[in-house]
Amino acid sequence: MAKSKKKQPVDSGFVLFDVIYEDGARTSNRKVPSALVGGLDGDEPARAFIEEQDNKIAEMSGNPRGPIKSITRSPA
Repeated sequence: MAKSKKKQPVDSGFVLFDVIYEDGARTSNRKVPSALVGGLDGDEPARAFIEEQDNKIAEMSGNPRGPIKSITRSPA
């Protein structure tokens, strides 16, 4: 009988965040590259990355997004 190996967690290269905006709107599972978060700045670089994504989306759609109130990591 063969030994079964323990499965290692898969590093997808992304960290998921839930974003709450000043107007009360919420978006879930926003992908941020894992290389940006977890250093000395913690999750703060994720805010800048998500704001940049929002600006690109607003530019293409013509619908601006409000300012971000808070970001939290999505539950696993």
